Amino acid sequence: MDDELKQLRNEGYFPARRRRPGLLYQSAWLLTRLVAAFLFLSVTMVVVYRFVPVPVTLTMIFDPNGITKEWVPLSRIDRNMVDAAIAGEDGKFCEHHGFDQEAILKAWERNQQGGRIRGGSTISQQTAKNVFLWQGGGYLRKALEAWFTVLIETIWGKRRIMEVYLNVAETGIGTYGVEAGAQRYYRKSAAQLSRVEAARIAAAFPQPKVRAVTGATGFTRRHGNVIAKRVTTVRADYDTCVYQ
Repeated sequence: MDDELKQLRNEGYFPARRRRPGLLYQSAWLLTRLVAAFLFLSVTMVVVYRFVPVPVTLTMIFDPNGITKEWVPLSRIDRNMVDAAIAGEDGKFCEHHGFDQEAILKAWERNQQGGRIRGGSTISQQTAKNVFLWQGGGYLRKALEAWFTVLIETIWGKRRIMEVYLNVAETGIGTYGVEAGAQRYYRKSAAQLSRVEAARIAAAFPQPKVRAVTGATGFTRRHGNVIAKRVTTVRADYDTCVYQ
Protein backbone atom coordinates (compact mmCIF):
# COMPACT_ATOMS: atom_id res chain seq x y z
CA MET A 1 0.00 0.00 0.00
CA ASP A 2 2.79 2.37 0.90
CA ASP A 3 4.44 1.81 -2.46
CA GLU A 4 1.17 2.57 -4.24
CA LEU A 5 0.73 5.85 -2.31
CA LYS A 6 4.26 6.88 -3.12
CA GLN A 7 3.66 6.17 -6.79
CA LEU A 8 0.40 8.17 -6.79
CA ARG A 9 2.12 11.06 -5.04
CA ASN A 10 4.92 11.02 -7.58
CA GLU A 11 2.36 11.12 -10.36
CA GLY A 12 0.79 14.24 -8.84
CA TYR A 13 -2.32 12.79 -7.23
CA PHE A 14 -1.24 13.72 -3.69
CA PRO A 15 0.91 16.79 -3.08
CA ALA A 16 3.90 16.30 -0.80
CA ARG A 17 3.63 17.70 2.67
CA ARG A 18 5.26 21.05 3.12
CA ARG A 19 7.73 21.32 5.93
CA ARG A 20 7.02 23.98 8.53
CA PRO A 21 9.66 26.70 8.70
CA GLY A 22 12.27 25.99 11.34
CA LEU A 23 12.96 28.18 14.37
CA LEU A 24 16.04 29.71 12.78
CA TYR A 25 14.08 30.71 9.69
CA GLN A 26 11.28 32.22 11.79
CA SER A 27 13.78 34.16 13.92
CA ALA A 28 15.53 35.51 10.84
CA TRP A 29 12.20 36.54 9.31
CA LEU A 30 11.15 38.33 12.52
CA LEU A 31 14.51 40.09 12.83
CA THR A 32 14.29 41.24 9.24
CA ARG A 33 10.84 42.69 9.85
CA LEU A 34 12.00 44.48 13.01
CA VAL A 35 15.04 45.96 11.30
CA ALA A 36 12.92 47.13 8.36
CA ALA A 37 10.39 48.70 10.73
CA PHE A 38 13.16 50.48 12.67
CA LEU A 39 14.76 51.83 9.50
CA PHE A 40 11.44 53.12 8.21
CA LEU A 41 10.48 54.69 11.53
CA SER A 42 13.85 56.31 12.13
CA VAL A 43 14.07 57.82 8.66
CA THR A 44 10.46 59.04 8.93
CA MET A 45 11.13 60.73 12.27
CA VAL A 46 14.24 62.46 10.94
CA VAL A 47 12.37 63.70 7.86
CA VAL A 48 9.49 65.03 9.98
CA TYR A 49 11.82 66.83 12.39
CA ARG A 50 13.54 68.42 9.44
CA PHE A 51 10.53 70.72 9.26
CA VAL A 52 8.66 70.36 12.58
CA PRO A 53 9.97 71.54 15.98
CA VAL A 54 10.89 68.66 18.28
CA PRO A 55 8.02 68.60 20.82
CA VAL A 56 9.69 66.59 23.59
CA THR A 57 12.62 64.23 24.21
CA LEU A 58 13.13 61.21 26.45
CA THR A 59 15.38 63.29 28.68
CA MET A 60 12.60 65.81 29.16
CA ILE A 61 9.99 63.12 29.78
CA PHE A 62 12.00 61.51 32.56
CA ASP A 63 13.26 64.75 34.11
CA PRO A 64 12.03 64.65 37.74
CA ASN A 65 12.29 68.42 38.08
CA GLY A 66 9.67 69.29 35.49
CA ILE A 67 10.70 71.16 32.38
CA THR A 68 10.84 74.70 31.06
CA LYS A 69 11.39 75.10 27.35
CA GLU A 70 10.53 77.36 24.46
CA TRP A 71 11.32 76.57 20.82
CA VAL A 72 12.62 79.47 18.76
CA PRO A 73 13.91 79.45 15.16
CA LEU A 74 17.62 80.03 14.58
CA SER A 75 16.81 83.51 13.27
CA ARG A 76 15.77 84.42 16.83
CA ILE A 77 18.97 83.18 18.45
CA ASP A 78 21.87 85.61 18.61
CA ARG A 79 24.82 84.65 16.48
CA ASN A 80 26.98 84.90 19.59
CA MET A 81 25.21 81.79 20.90
CA VAL A 82 25.91 79.81 17.72
CA ASP A 83 29.56 80.86 17.75
CA ALA A 84 29.90 80.04 21.46
CA ALA A 85 28.37 76.58 20.96
CA ILE A 86 30.83 75.80 18.18
CA ALA A 87 33.77 77.24 20.13
CA GLY A 88 32.90 75.33 23.29
CA GLU A 89 31.57 72.02 21.99
CA ASP A 90 32.69 71.34 18.43
CA GLY A 91 35.29 73.55 16.78
CA LYS A 92 35.19 71.47 13.59
CA PHE A 93 31.40 71.50 13.28
CA CYS A 94 31.50 72.87 9.74
CA GLU A 95 34.30 70.58 8.62
CA HIS A 96 33.24 67.09 9.66
CA HIS A 97 30.30 64.95 8.52
CA GLY A 98 29.09 64.10 12.00
CA PHE A 99 32.18 62.56 13.57
CA ASP A 100 35.46 64.17 14.61
CA GLN A 101 37.92 61.30 14.43
CA GLU A 102 40.74 63.31 15.99
CA ALA A 103 38.62 64.33 18.99
CA ILE A 104 37.42 60.75 19.49
CA LEU A 105 41.00 59.46 19.46
CA LYS A 106 42.18 62.11 21.93
CA ALA A 107 39.26 61.37 24.26
CA TRP A 108 40.06 57.66 24.13
CA GLU A 109 43.72 58.31 24.94
CA ARG A 110 42.81 60.53 27.91
CA ASN A 111 40.34 57.98 29.22
CA GLN A 112 43.03 55.27 29.14
CA GLN A 113 45.01 57.35 31.60
CA GLY A 114 42.21 57.16 34.14
CA GLY A 115 40.40 59.96 35.93
CA ARG A 116 37.24 61.65 34.71
CA ILE A 117 35.79 60.05 31.57
CA ARG A 118 35.68 62.45 28.64
CA GLY A 119 33.85 62.10 25.37
CA GLY A 120 34.64 63.24 21.86
CA SER A 121 31.07 63.76 20.70
CA THR A 122 30.32 66.40 18.10
CA ILE A 123 27.30 68.70 18.15
CA SER A 124 25.74 66.39 15.56
CA GLN A 125 26.19 63.36 17.81
CA GLN A 126 24.86 65.22 20.83
CA THR A 127 21.82 66.33 18.85
CA ALA A 128 21.13 62.78 17.66
CA LYS A 129 21.34 61.51 21.24
CA ASN A 130 19.27 64.32 22.75
CA VAL A 131 16.45 64.09 20.21
CA PHE A 132 16.09 60.38 19.48
CA LEU A 133 17.74 58.46 22.31
CA TRP A 134 18.39 58.35 26.03
CA GLN A 135 21.25 59.58 28.21
CA GLY A 136 23.98 57.24 29.39
CA GLY A 137 26.42 54.94 27.66
CA GLY A 138 26.43 51.43 26.31
CA TYR A 139 27.31 49.96 22.93
CA LEU A 140 23.70 49.83 21.75
CA ARG A 141 23.07 53.49 22.43
CA LYS A 142 26.35 54.50 20.79
CA ALA A 143 25.51 52.43 17.71
CA LEU A 144 22.07 54.02 17.44
CA GLU A 145 23.62 57.44 18.01
CA ALA A 146 25.96 56.85 15.07
CA TRP A 147 23.04 55.83 12.85
CA PHE A 148 20.97 58.90 13.72
CA THR A 149 24.01 61.12 13.33
CA VAL A 150 24.44 59.93 9.75
CA LEU A 151 20.75 60.51 9.10
CA ILE A 152 20.59 64.07 10.41
CA GLU A 153 23.83 65.04 8.67
CA THR A 154 22.35 63.74 5.41
CA ILE A 155 18.75 64.92 5.74
CA TRP A 156 18.94 68.01 7.95
CA GLY A 157 22.21 69.71 7.16
CA LYS A 158 24.30 71.87 9.49
CA ARG A 159 21.90 74.78 9.93
CA ARG A 160 19.02 72.58 11.05
CA ILE A 161 21.27 70.52 13.30
CA MET A 162 22.43 73.68 15.07
CA GLU A 163 18.86 74.97 15.35
CA VAL A 164 17.63 71.74 16.93
CA TYR A 165 20.67 71.45 19.19
CA LEU A 166 20.20 74.93 20.64
CA ASN A 167 16.53 74.19 21.28
CA VAL A 168 16.79 70.81 23.01
CA ALA A 169 20.14 71.01 24.85
CA GLU A 170 19.80 71.10 28.61
CA THR A 171 20.84 74.53 29.89
CA GLY A 172 20.04 74.06 33.58
CA ILE A 173 18.02 72.01 36.02
CA GLY A 174 14.72 71.38 34.23
CA THR A 175 15.63 74.00 31.61
CA TYR A 176 15.95 73.09 27.93
CA GLY A 177 17.03 75.24 25.01
CA VAL A 178 18.93 78.52 24.94
CA GLU A 179 15.76 80.61 24.89
CA ALA A 180 14.61 79.17 28.22
CA GLY A 181 18.20 79.43 29.50
CA ALA A 182 18.52 83.08 28.50
CA GLN A 183 15.22 83.92 30.16
CA ARG A 184 16.21 82.03 33.32
CA TYR A 185 19.68 83.46 33.76
CA TYR A 186 19.57 86.87 32.11
CA ARG A 187 15.87 87.75 31.89
CA LYS A 188 16.20 88.37 28.19
CA SER A 189 15.62 86.62 24.88
CA ALA A 190 18.25 84.42 23.26
CA ALA A 191 18.17 86.97 20.44
CA GLN A 192 19.80 89.52 22.77
CA LEU A 193 22.64 87.52 24.31
CA SER A 194 26.03 89.18 24.54
CA ARG A 195 29.21 87.30 23.72
CA VAL A 196 30.04 86.72 27.40
CA GLU A 197 26.49 85.62 28.25
CA ALA A 198 26.40 83.16 25.37
CA ALA A 199 29.84 81.85 26.35
CA ARG A 200 28.68 81.20 29.93
CA ILE A 201 25.71 79.19 28.70
CA ALA A 202 27.96 77.23 26.33
CA ALA A 203 30.42 76.54 29.17
CA ALA A 204 27.62 74.86 31.13
CA PHE A 205 26.39 72.65 28.25
CA PRO A 206 28.27 69.46 29.19
CA GLN A 207 27.06 69.47 32.82
CA PRO A 208 24.27 72.04 33.19
CA LYS A 209 23.04 70.61 36.50
CA VAL A 210 26.32 71.31 38.28
CA ARG A 211 27.85 74.22 36.34
CA ALA A 212 26.45 77.60 37.31
CA VAL A 213 25.81 80.03 34.46
CA THR A 214 25.35 83.14 36.56
CA GLY A 215 27.87 83.74 39.29
CA ALA A 216 30.13 81.14 37.72
CA THR A 217 33.41 80.43 39.47
CA GLY A 218 36.40 78.14 39.00
CA PHE A 219 36.50 76.01 35.87
CA THR A 220 33.15 77.19 34.49
CA ARG A 221 34.19 80.83 34.69
CA ARG A 222 37.60 80.16 33.14
CA HIS A 223 36.11 77.97 30.42
CA GLY A 224 33.47 80.59 29.66
CA ASN A 225 36.15 83.25 29.28
CA VAL A 226 38.10 81.02 26.87
CA ILE A 227 34.96 80.41 24.80
CA ALA A 228 34.23 84.15 24.70
CA LYS A 229 37.71 84.79 23.28
CA ARG A 230 37.24 82.09 20.64
CA VAL A 231 33.98 83.53 19.34
CA THR A 232 35.68 85.98 17.00
CA THR A 233 37.79 83.22 15.45
CA VAL A 234 34.78 80.96 15.07
CA ARG A 235 32.78 83.67 13.35
CA ALA A 236 35.55 84.30 10.89
CA ASP A 237 36.44 80.70 10.09
CA TYR A 238 33.97 78.08 11.19
CA ASP A 239 30.30 79.07 11.21
CA THR A 240 29.81 79.74 7.51
CA CYS A 241 27.95 76.42 7.15
CA VAL A 242 25.23 77.71 9.49
CA TYR A 243 24.71 81.09 7.84
CA GLN A 244 25.57 80.40 4.22
